[in-house]
Amino acid sequence: METNIEDLKGQIKGRLIMPQDEDYDDAREIYNGMIDKHPGIILKCRDTSDVVHAVNFARENNLEIAIRSGGHHGAGLCLVDDGLVIDLSEMKKLEIDEVTKTALIEPGNLLSDIDAATYPYGLALPSGIIGTTGIGGITLGGGIGYLTRKGGLTIDNLVECEVVLANGEKVRANEQQNQDLFWALRGGGGNFGVVVSFKFKLIEIKDVYAGPMFWPLEKADAALKFYDKTIKNATNDLYGFFAFLIVPAAEPFPENLWNKNVCGVVWNYTGPREKAEEIFKPIREFGPPILDFVGDIPMKNLNGMFDGLYPPGYQWYWRAHYIKELSDAAIKVNLEFGSKVPTMHSTTHLYPVDGAAQNFKNNETAWANRDARWVQVIVGVDPDPDNSDKITHWCKSYFEALKPYAMGGAYVNMMMEEGQERVKAAYKDNYERLTKIKAKYDPQNLFHINQNIEPCE
Repeated sequence: METNIEDLKGQIKGRLIMPQDEDYDDAREIYNGMIDKHPGIILKCRDTSDVVHAVNFARENNLEIAIRSGGHHGAGLCLVDDGLVIDLSEMKKLEIDEVTKTALIEPGNLLSDIDAATYPYGLALPSGIIGTTGIGGITLGGGIGYLTRKGGLTIDNLVECEVVLANGEKVRANEQQNQDLFWALRGGGGNFGVVVSFKFKLIEIKDVYAGPMFWPLEKADAALKFYDKTIKNATNDLYGFFAFLIVPAAEPFPENLWNKNVCGVVWNYTGPREKAEEIFKPIREFGPPILDFVGDIPMKNLNGMFDGLYPPGYQWYWRAHYIKELSDAAIKVNLEFGSKVPTMHSTTHLYPVDGAAQNFKNNETAWANRDARWVQVIVGVDPDPDNSDKITHWCKSYFEALKPYAMGGAYVNMMMEEGQERVKAAYKDNYERLTKIKAKYDPQNLFHINQNIEPCE
């Protein structure tokens, strides 16, 4: 192995980081501080040839592989004990074509990098809500966020991928080439190879009318029902995710709300500015809200609004459901656990996945939940490791109580390591097709440190 490592060093442009190296601990840190894995080798790739060498090296030496883009995955599936981490964080090429309104993006880019690049052109990529998220993982799992109702999932805007397969071959996947692989990459996660570049179409969005609005906890029942009705009847220009939260004890939040358990919606209106006040008049009249920070804001600023509240290294525990309808029984569960948010950073969010996200049928991409109205995520978060049991218990209990009112399965980007049956449930009727595509492109299941789709025999 030592000789092989020296050979690998001579082949690559990037850096090999080993456990004895001074920067090893920094290199293995990821967003979730609850994850503490010790890879045998970390390869910081500079280009596609580095990725090819890494995949070949791992396969020939029977090493497990984890693929890291932004390192945001809650279960820490971008790391692996003893094996090889293919770290793509230094592959940062990002090119905007103003004429075709497309972007070529390498997987080392974070959403904040993409927002900064697209904003001057008045363009945006439908994606997440935290700027420190990597483009690789969020795309391959589906991609939901502030522009989902307007522009669909991130995968709905994906035009092409360049992929390094398990045999080391580099291929393109799009609607004309390797169509089965392209279908699988749109929601199937990192199961099929290492994506070394993404090409996206962009939508015309620059400045929006958006921000958080809070109501007191005693109005949560009415607020959830009002929110449900508002989103159901709204055009695709109106988006909002509902949350239960504890108000941070910091500016710009008013001091009289600090540390209070409240509910609220973070809105995003992408329609004509002259209609914004009319759209929000009934929303503002409901309640009325105890906090209203909705106003004109650049889209790139909205996307990074909560980055400061959630720096890397906090303890995270995730659980998620797909929700079809907010029944009275489901609302009751949300009220019970939403009123017991255990720490200031813990929360639950209901992300709408209707609107433009429902322009596709369940079998048109690997993402198999176009009939859901929400992805609900429950996250226990805290900077202190001593609170990990506390946040985990709340999250698991909330998840179990809500399960009878959910659709089954969960958004793979918000799952922990929950077992094969949960993975199958996430893909529903698409799972069998995915196992066949997996068998074609990765028959030995080299890429299995993920929400794994096992190759059919």
